[in-house]
Amino acid sequence: MAKQKPAVVITDPQAIRALAHPARQRVIDELYNGRVLTATECAELAGLTPSAMSYHLRALEKWGIIERAEESTDGRERPWRARAASLRIDSDTGGAGRLAGHAIMRTAMTGVLEQFQELPDDDLWDDVSTLSRSRLWLTHEEAILFGKELNDLVDRFKKKRTQSDHPAGARQISSLYAVVPIGKAPEDS
Repeated sequence: MAKQKPAVVITDPQAIRALAHPARQRVIDELYNGRVLTATECAELAGLTPSAMSYHLRALEKWGIIERAEESTDGRERPWRARAASLRIDSDTGGAGRLAGHAIMRTAMTGVLEQFQELPDDDLWDDVSTLSRSRLWLTHEEAILFGKELNDLVDRFKKKRTQSDHPAGARQISSLYAVVPIGKAPEDS
């Protein structure tokens, strides 16, 4: 099997829209965190039937997001894995790309909200929960650098850690950030 790429970058609006389905995002989260799962295991995670999940897995494979892993020893189940260490969505700013980006952001934001709601009141790690919203005045070049540095920071902390390979005492942390230009572009840009 070919070596995994460092990142899968999705730019096609149809592929981005395909990612917006909550069941697909749930499975992508697990696969991109190092798990290798069968269609049945993915179905259990997403609350779907195995046949419905198989449809979603084939769609994700079609867009190059996931791939088949090596077969199990008995050959009956063929598990799935991420095609790369990370997944990045780069949608263009117009038309279908923007609408697809909106759809995936809605689904992702709902998932993060649910994670905040599911955190027990007495959780010992509650002090690391945070949500921050800021407005910055940046040039176009600075905004590009800002987004790149955020991605680099996440990658630095990710350090190829997975569900099966992380330090003792480590806990999975969910993060979500967005860099969004607001208002009209300045006349001199």
